[in-house]
Amino acid sequence: MNIIIPMAGRGSRLRPHTLTVPKPLMPVGGKPIVERLAEDIVAMSSEKVEEIAFVIGDFGEETEEQLLQIAERLGAKGHICHQDEPLGTAHAILCGQQCLNGPVVVAFADTLFRADFQIDPDADGVLFVKQVDNPSAFGVVVTDEQGAITEYVEKPESFISDLAMIGIYAFRDGARLKAELQRLIDENIIKGGEYQLPDALRHMTQAGMRFEPGTVGEWMDCGNKVATVDTNQRILELTKDELKTPASAIIENSLILPPCHIGEGAVIRHSIIGPHVSVGDGTVIEDSRISNSLIQGNTTIQKKVMNASMIGNHASIAGKSDDISLGDYNAI
Repeated sequence: MNIIIPMAGRGSRLRPHTLTVPKPLMPVGGKPIVERLAEDIVAMSSEKVEEIAFVIGDFGEETEEQLLQIAERLGAKGHICHQDEPLGTAHAILCGQQCLNGPVVVAFADTLFRADFQIDPDADGVLFVKQVDNPSAFGVVVTDEQGAITEYVEKPESFISDLAMIGIYAFRDGARLKAELQRLIDENIIKGGEYQLPDALRHMTQAGMRFEPGTVGEWMDCGNKVATVDTNQRILELTKDELKTPASAIIENSLILPPCHIGEGAVIRHSIIGPHVSVGDGTVIEDSRISNSLIQGNTTIQKKVMNASMIGNHASIAGKSDDISLGDYNAI
């Protein structure tokens, strides 16, 4: 089995944190989003993952090397594929076409989840969905009485289904998907200036292929600051038995309320941290009370009370109580 992870988007809803770090490399619970995503797919799959294609923009050599190391740690061959223009979801997947053979999982890198990747022998693929309260904000699928998907509708104005597509897909035949994506390009089937995956799925369904909705036990969004802080909280709960304070961290006259992730070389003095706080490597926190927050590396926080906040790398902050979103290299 292969994996394709499209992640070339600018992450504009998560700014200022994505101005210096691509969103999929933002740490949640002490580990980059894309690394958690790839790990989870490998762990949940019943088949061995052979290759992983990361479809990126111009993220730089350091990021590319980091992604290849993620694939290597998971026992897979990594590929760096570039999407130089934002031409849509179908185009993004096609950029990873060297992995479009045999069974393939496509996972867009702003969602973390828990699911079962086994495909029904009678199905050609699984589109993972989540029942939502506001379907008009999502792309949804419509199913027939036998549970097969019959239609794909983007942000329906009136109710037709509450099964929202969450950006995770499993296909039995990657080569067939590749042909359908290429057909969109060749025939210039384009909407809003982009080639869209649902158009390929619709054509395959009309040709007699059977796709079924798959349910997820967990769906954690990392699209904006509020969602990412909430996801950090959930990840810490799910991994609490694995969390350990590293020997390199300095904890002086402080209380750590679990679950928390404390990074290598972090320094915490005269503070109460937690629950649900991630502290990055090399960050220094003094005389503060912090809960339900995500703090990245090499940042300094002094005399601060914070909740539901997100602080970037190399930032410096001190003073009164706040609910804050502060980007990299900023100081308050």
